[in-house]
Amino acid sequence: MAQAVSQRAASHDRLATELAEIAQQLETRAEAADEVQAELAQLEAAGDSQAVELERTREDAGIAAEALASSRGEAQAAELALQESSFAVRSAEQQAANLKQQIAMADENLVKALAEQRRLQDEFALLSDEEARMQLEQCLEERITAEQALSEARGRADELSGMLRRLDEERLRLERGQDPLRSQLTELKLKEQAARLSAEQMAQSLVEAAADEADLARRLAEQPARPKPGWLQAEVARLNQAIARLGPVNLAALDEVVSARERQTFLASQSADLFEAMTTLENAIRTIDQESRALLQQTYDTVNTEFGRLFPMLFGGGDARLVLTGGEILDAGVQVVAQPPGKKNASIHLLSGGEKALTAIALVFAIFKLNPAPFCLLDEVDAPLDDANTERYSRMVRSMAGETQFVFITHNKIAMEMAEQLIGVTMQERGVSRLVAVDLMSAAKMAEAA
Repeated sequence: MAQAVSQRAASHDRLATELAEIAQQLETRAEAADEVQAELAQLEAAGDSQAVELERTREDAGIAAEALASSRGEAQAAELALQESSFAVRSAEQQAANLKQQIAMADENLVKALAEQRRLQDEFALLSDEEARMQLEQCLEERITAEQALSEARGRADELSGMLRRLDEERLRLERGQDPLRSQLTELKLKEQAARLSAEQMAQSLVEAAADEADLARRLAEQPARPKPGWLQAEVARLNQAIARLGPVNLAALDEVVSARERQTFLASQSADLFEAMTTLENAIRTIDQESRALLQQTYDTVNTEFGRLFPMLFGGGDARLVLTGGEILDAGVQVVAQPPGKKNASIHLLSGGEKALTAIALVFAIFKLNPAPFCLLDEVDAPLDDANTERYSRMVRSMAGETQFVFITHNKIAMEMAEQLIGVTMQERGVSRLVAVDLMSAAKMAEAA
């Protein structure tokens, strides 16, 4: 490690020396570039005819100066990199190589700039201002000729502008003279349109009145003076009013009276039929209401009685009943009031889950007592019940099995004991299910025989 550190230090010193030399060379190149710029400034003062070439030379010198400034910045960056860490030596060497290459390029550009400067100086020495003066005089003569032509063109343009203004004034005067004629033409067109509309209206009135135009023409011809249209319209209005005062003459009035009497008779019979149908419907509604009230009251009484009888059997005591929540039985609701033994609750919502299940079973079985069904499916009704309640539930199901066949789903062993036949699903092999049926009555007989 000490040897590596010494080698790094030696490399650092060597690079620092090389960087100092490079900085000195850069300063020399900068001085040369300054001299080139001074010479270029002198060449710029020599004449305006060489401005383009001098500008190109100045751009080349600027490029060389930028390259030198970039080289200085990269050299400073290399020095900072060497001071910060010894591990950046390789990067500094590479940067130094790049700087050398850029310096070589700057030298080449400087040589080119010097050659171009010498060429420009030679060309400037060969140039003479006599030809430029001749060209300048020729340009001045051409400028005077062009200015004279421009003055003549402007005078012609002024004459044309005055002529155009006079023509515009004449056009405006003619247009103002045409305005009264246009107004008169528009007025004549409006009068013509009004006369045409009046003629059409008169012709339509003659057609509606079924007038004899030949007779009217003859009478108008006999008039000593031709009447005005306003008088004719007033005469037509007077005759229409006279006809209106006469009133309509209905020649079919007798036939209309007969038709109206026949329609009155028909409507009277229809009205009598409607009143009779309304009376029949009202009687039917009253009868249906009476029978519905009686049937609903009978059903309510029967279900309430059975519910009050079955509830103590399931709970081993207590009281339950159905209460109507309205005065009219057809519109009233039904509220369930259940009080298991030892509780004085005011609402069924205060019961536990098992108590609610037993209450629902009692209500369903009470409805079955009213109208027994051939089958009854019970799906895990005994799930929330304990063993004592399950035994009472099983005894009730067994007592009602004489009228209804019960099919129930259960996982309770006590409920399974009251079944006459069990049907289950078993999986003897993985993924293969099979139904298994057991007839308990047959199994009991086989056990007795054995």
